[in-house]
Amino acid sequence: MRTLDCLRADQVPLIYAFSDGPKTPADTENVNRVRQILRKIDWCDLHLVERDQNYGLGKSIMDGVTQILEKHETAIIFEDDLVCVPGTYKYLCAALERYKDDKSVMSVTGWAHPLTTPSDVVDQPYFDGRTECYVWGTWRRAWEGMDRDALSLMEECERRGIDIYRYGADLVKMAKMEKIKNLWAVRFSYLHILNQGLCLRPPYSIVKHLGIGEESANVKSFAGYKWYVDLPRACPPIPEVWPSARENLECPVLWQKECGIRPKQTAAPIDGKYFRWFMDVKLFFKKIIKTLRRK
Repeated sequence: MRTLDCLRADQVPLIYAFSDGPKTPADTENVNRVRQILRKIDWCDLHLVERDQNYGLGKSIMDGVTQILEKHETAIIFEDDLVCVPGTYKYLCAALERYKDDKSVMSVTGWAHPLTTPSDVVDQPYFDGRTECYVWGTWRRAWEGMDRDALSLMEECERRGIDIYRYGADLVKMAKMEKIKNLWAVRFSYLHILNQGLCLRPPYSIVKHLGIGEESANVKSFAGYKWYVDLPRACPPIPEVWPSARENLECPVLWQKECGIRPKQTAAPIDGKYFRWFMDVKLFFKKIIKTLRRK
């Protein structure tokens, strides 16, 4: 409800809502409750997609964004565990309009964190080479290539001599676990890196992540979680003059500091196609085990 309250306060005119199917029969009641809330939205134009199957995080985002960008040139994506300050929607819309013809800019976001915000950033947005999954926007042109998996994109980066650890070692780990954990954002990250694309970030976060707790699919506890950030009092003003599309060179340094650098010593590299084959086999048996347990 808090996410919808934010969208209503920002007078969002059009919403595409994708409601995932229940993961287990026990989830059916909660899914139906959510859909009842969505069906009552009368303050904007609503397109509600009620799925019978449970797509999970990665597939749900990928499928939903792809559908939207087949109909529209731009999209702003909110997950249901995110809230924002008033003005966020207009801020991101203005950014999407400003950089719509600049192919070096591939995404915009309302999220930033002090740990990875360059020291010279005060009150103006800046460009980062790592994209974001917390309230973000993109263009149809920038989404092209998302039919490839993260490992494929990462391997092409290596073939071209692009440092796959530039924005943190965590991306390499996530790329290898993309299929097992049903991820999506790491794919978009490596698409940015491959194309030397940029993500526009605000000077401070205007978005807050609520999805932390026992019922969360990803972050179960605040213990050891360093990426929490609270909401500011207000959204920064829309710039009269937007920055030129150039990455702040402190960004990769900060990401490596917080998310890991290239390992000094690594084992002999595993050929990418064999690694993908291994992960596909592992995922296949994992699904079989889940099916047997349900029986």
